[in-house]
Amino acid sequence: MPNTELPPGIDVSKPHSARIYDYLLGGKDNFAADREVAGQAIAAWPSMRIAARENRAFVGRAVRYLVGEAGIDQFLDIGSGLPTASNVHEVAQAVNPAARVVYADNDPIVLAHARALLASTPQGRCAYIHADLRNPEKILADPATRETLDFGRPIALFIVAILHFIPDEEEPRRILRTLVDALPSGSYVVATHGTSEYNSQETGVDVGRAYSRGGVSTADRDASEFGTLAFSGLELVPPGIVLTSEWRPESADLRPAPSEVGANAGIGRKP
Repeated sequence: MPNTELPPGIDVSKPHSARIYDYLLGGKDNFAADREVAGQAIAAWPSMRIAARENRAFVGRAVRYLVGEAGIDQFLDIGSGLPTASNVHEVAQAVNPAARVVYADNDPIVLAHARALLASTPQGRCAYIHADLRNPEKILADPATRETLDFGRPIALFIVAILHFIPDEEEPRRILRTLVDALPSGSYVVATHGTSEYNSQETGVDVGRAYSRGGVSTADRDASEFGTLAFSGLELVPPGIVLTSEWRPESADLRPAPSEVGANAGIGRKP
C-alpha cells in the first residue's frame, strides 16, 4: 500500500505484529519497519515462515471442525490480522453460508483492508471493529459485535497467534476471563501460542529480542503454561494441546519438524 493511500494517523516507521505476520505469509501489506523485524527474527529462526503457514493452516482446520462437527455458526476473531486467502468467514461460510463473523484488530491498516475485502455471503454476516485485545470490554460492548453475534447461542472465540504478544504484566488471564465469561455454555476458545520449547533457549531469546527492538513485546510460554492461560475451566477437544501442525491434520503428508513449527494450539469448550 503506497504511503499516499494510507489511512490518516498511521506511523509506518513502527512495526506492527499484524504486518510482520503478513510479511511472513508472503503478503504485500507491510513496510520497511515490519520487514526489518521479520528479517532479524528469521535470521534467528529460519523456520519462521513455515511456522506462520502452519498456524494459518490450523485456523482453517479449526473452523471446519467447529462448523462441520460442533455446529458453530458464530465467530469472534480477535487479533485477526490482515485479510488473506481462506479467512475465517470464507472457510466457515463455505460449509454454512449463514455463518457470522466479527473480526477485531488494533492496526488501522487492517481496518482499511478489512472494510474493502471482508465480504460476507448474503445469508451470513461479517463485521470488523478496530479494537485491542487488551481492552476486551470494548470488544464485547461494540455495537457491531452485539448486532452481528447472538450471545444467547454458542460462539467460537479465536485468539490465534496473539497471546505471545501479551506479557504477564498486561494481565492476559484477566483479559481471557473477561471474554470467556461473556460466552454462553457450549462456546469454544481457539488459541495458538509461539514457544521456544522445541528449539534452543537461545533461539527463543533472539527471536524475542528482534521483536522487542521494534517495540513489540513478547512472552515465551510452554505448552503447560499456554494451557493454563488459554483453557482454564474449559474442556479440551482431542487431541488437546499439540503443535499447530499436529492438531487434526487433514492429510498424511510429511509434516514439519517440531523445531520448525514452534507453536502450540488447542481448542477448548465451555461447559
